Formats: sequence, structure tokens, C-alpha cells
Amino acid sequence: MADRYLSVARSGVHEIEIKRSRFLCALAPVTSEEAAREFIAARRRADPQARHHCHAFVLGPDGRTQRSSDDGEPAGTAGTPMLEVLRRRELTDTVAVVTRYFGGVLLGAGGLIRAYGQSVSDALEVVGVLEHRRLSLVEVAVSYDRAGRLENDLRASPYLLHATRFEEQAHFEIGLARAETDAFASWLADQTNGEATTTSLGDHWITA
Repeated sequence: MADRYLSVARSGVHEIEIKRSRFLCALAPVTSEEAAREFIAARRRADPQARHHCHAFVLGPDGRTQRSSDDGEPAGTAGTPMLEVLRRRELTDTVAVVTRYFGGVLLGAGGLIRAYGQSVSDALEVVGVLEHRRLSLVEVAVSYDRAGRLENDLRASPYLLHATRFEEQAHFEIGLARAETDAFASWLADQTNGEATTTSLGDHWITA
């Protein structure tokens, strides 16, 4: 299984115009085919007068599930180039719907391929991308007199400070790649004179 994947950062819509045709690309993070198809249906309802609602989506950390539709455009001119943009950007758990309002000028097969691909690419630049990493979470507990300095040291370190919690002691959740676990244990012992306690919380997908 992959230890890293990228997804679209948030839902959003971006519009471009090419030869009087309007292309509205809607993007959203999704984690199931059902959610992707619900989003596609919602976009159809939002723009019922549009001629085409083409879509593409990729699902799963390994990107194994991939679907696309030309929705009435010539075969291979809409859904395929949209899907290719998602694959080229290594995105998954992402759905893209491009709604086209025809402007009266025929674009031809090549023009459609470029337009649908550009629509998704431009929308991704606006909406942004998130990185997700599968990391081992370790909870570190220290006394309050060490907490402030340790938090500062953690933020300056290469290790991911995922969460903090303050109870009888200060607790820090640290995300570690497999190759970092031994080095982190040594680093932590040096920073706290061996006074910190650690608890493994297992592997989790973390948004970096």
C-alpha cells in the first residue's frame, strides 16, 4: 500500500471561456464512488441548462478506482483528458465535473481535449492540493516544566507535530515515517534527558 497520496484541498468551482463556450470545473474531495456520483448529480442539478456535464474521478490511496464520462461530447474528448490531468498530478480521492455551456463555435476534437484538460488544470491551481501520509503516531508525555521547550524543539525538528493535549502532563502526538522511529527515540531521549514516556497509537493517514 502507498504511504503517501495527494487529493484536492477543498470543494470549489472555477470557470474559463474558450471561443465563447463556458467551462465550469467543479472539484471536490471524496472517499467513495457513491460520494463522487452524488457530487456529479448535484452539479447537474445546479446547472440544468448546460449541454454537457463531463466528469472524472480517482479513488483510494493507490488510485485504483478511476472513472470518466464524456456525457455526449465526442468519445475521448472530455472525460479522458480530465482523468489524465488527475493522474498526471497524482491526485486521488478527487472528483472533477466540467459543465459546458456551448458558445456556438465548434472546437473540434483537439480543441475539446485541450479545453477540458485546461479547465481541470486551472481549477486545481485555484483550489489547491493536500498531501496525505501514512505515519506511525506516537504519543509523548512530559511534565509541564519540560513541555514548552519540547514543543518548540518539536516544531523546529523534521518530525510532524500532529496534536497537543494538556492534562496532568503535556501530551504531544508525533507522526513518524517508518525510517524515522529509531532516530526519533534517540532525539527525544536527548531533548528530555530520558524523562519522556511514549505510547504507540498505530498507523494513521495524516494530512501534512
